[in-house]
Amino acid sequence: MRTSYLPFSPPSIGEEEIDEVIDTLRSEWITTGPKVKRFEGDFAKYIGTPSALAVSSATEAMQVGLAAMGIGPGSEVITTPMTFCSTVHVIEQAGARPVLADVEPGTLNIDPAAIEKSVSKNTRAIMPVHLYGNPCDMKAIMEIARASDLLILEDAAHALPAAIHSQMIGTIGDLTAFSFYATKNITTAEGGMLTGDPELVEQARIWSLHGMSRDAYKRNSAEGSWRYEVVLPGFKCNMTDIQAAIGLHQLARLDGFQEQRRQIVKIYTDAFTSMPELQLPQVTPEAEPAWHIYAIRLNLEMLSLDRDRFIIGMKERNIGTSVHFIPVHTQPYYREKYGYSDGDFPVAFENFQRLVSLPLNPRMTRDDAYDVVEAVVDIINKHRR
Repeated sequence: MRTSYLPFSPPSIGEEEIDEVIDTLRSEWITTGPKVKRFEGDFAKYIGTPSALAVSSATEAMQVGLAAMGIGPGSEVITTPMTFCSTVHVIEQAGARPVLADVEPGTLNIDPAAIEKSVSKNTRAIMPVHLYGNPCDMKAIMEIARASDLLILEDAAHALPAAIHSQMIGTIGDLTAFSFYATKNITTAEGGMLTGDPELVEQARIWSLHGMSRDAYKRNSAEGSWRYEVVLPGFKCNMTDIQAAIGLHQLARLDGFQEQRRQIVKIYTDAFTSMPELQLPQVTPEAEPAWHIYAIRLNLEMLSLDRDRFIIGMKERNIGTSVHFIPVHTQPYYREKYGYSDGDFPVAFENFQRLVSLPLNPRMTRDDAYDVVEAVVDIINKHRR
């Protein structure tokens, strides 16, 4: 058993990021400036999208995305219960109604058939979530959107870099929101990016900084003007050059990070495939996942412990784990406001009760991964029915 604790998902920060932050602190720009602009350009080029907007979080990317799309009171937006609460919060905060659609039993991504059943005369948009970095069935979702003239804002907080049918996530729907939170595949500590249709992205850019028609960099740089116009009741969610300084080098290291993630995934999959007590992540043949999270599901009927006791057992063996996610419809605010019960979305709720996310990050060594395997196998062996 390990003698030191293995954290679930620490960031991997190198000397290049540190040096770039120091350079920024010594420069004339620490807030939104030239490094944010450079990061937006590098990110757009990496994804293959025509336009990108750097903001303070993926939550804010979704918020300004919905605003740019004109989503507000009277609108309905279809999304999944199997996500972090922020996906649904931004719909609620826009004054629209979130409409939840259950998930597929295999991938746990939003089920296109459930989306189709949820479309009403008030539906304006679909917000699919690429859960764990495994892409949704975007072909089917796009067909539904086109048939009903709906917009698509993808929550890709987990999905950098991921692709479906050889098309990068971030280039498919009208808009896509990415996260650079500390646990994500690249980080800027906090931060996010919105990509997609150039007109919508530029509208979101205005929403992202007080609704001003000129951004802060142009307004305060040598070529700018002190004059500005407030054309929208905007938000304040711009990214800083300090954050972008980290992101520039994280993005440059992303391919290497992903190779390390794939190696860990292979170790897990090779070790667990022969264990009927575990259900492993399901990836469709046309998907190239980002492997942000490796979520196993316990086949509880074959075990003498529940999920929570399994997690305690992992912690006792010095292994950090997590659960992704507690379904939104079980949270008190949404349960009470919309009258949900646990069984309203049975696939999401049943699978939640047996989900465990294992450590997966580029700081892990092969020995770390084998320690995780040893802990999982030991618990299963001790609690096999």
